[in-house]
Amino acid sequence: MWVLLFRNGERGSLISSLLVATHNPGKLKELRYLFSDLSVKILSLSEVGINSDVEETGATLEENAELKARTYGDLSGLCTVADDSGLEVAALNGAPGVFSARYAGEHATDMQRIAKLHQNLRKEGKPWRARFRCVMAVNLPGTELSSFEGICDGEIIDELRGGGGFGYDPIFVPKCMDRTMSEITEIEKNEISHRAKAARKVVEHLRNYYK
Repeated sequence: MWVLLFRNGERGSLISSLLVATHNPGKLKELRYLFSDLSVKILSLSEVGINSDVEETGATLEENAELKARTYGDLSGLCTVADDSGLEVAALNGAPGVFSARYAGEHATDMQRIAKLHQNLRKEGKPWRARFRCVMAVNLPGTELSSFEGICDGEIIDELRGGGGFGYDPIFVPKCMDRTMSEITEIEKNEISHRAKAARKVVEHLRNYYK
């Protein structure tokens, strides 16, 4: 199946590929699955020869997602989806939020970020309510940039559980579940995660261009 674009009401070019703007292997695997219903070839940045990173200078998840979608789309000439996701903890007034990936420094590991989060949360009473929020931006040549949001509510726990996922997954228990995001199966995660919810909206948006 192909994505058929229109520019100003005129028939445009056929697109058979979708660029997913990430260098993160875990996120790439997840997004390839989430976009599999589109029946187009899912390409990573490295597969199209882009090895650079876009500096995330936006003040919000929306701004960062749109910045990456616009930049990588312009560089590649392909229909491009970029996302920015963050963990928002109520007791920390929404932190780390847009700084989730850089919470413990630019080159910190997942464990270092989790350790800093736990350190800050020990001053706060439980439960530690939180949510994962994802914004996906779509740069479809010949159309306006579009953004879609997905949210997964839950809470933070003070121990690491599970060996799956990445980022803050080992300490995040989704609402109405008793397992962390790292303990649930990939199938379960792809039903309830913030990224899955945003991706489903992107899929529906792109289907408007199938003919």
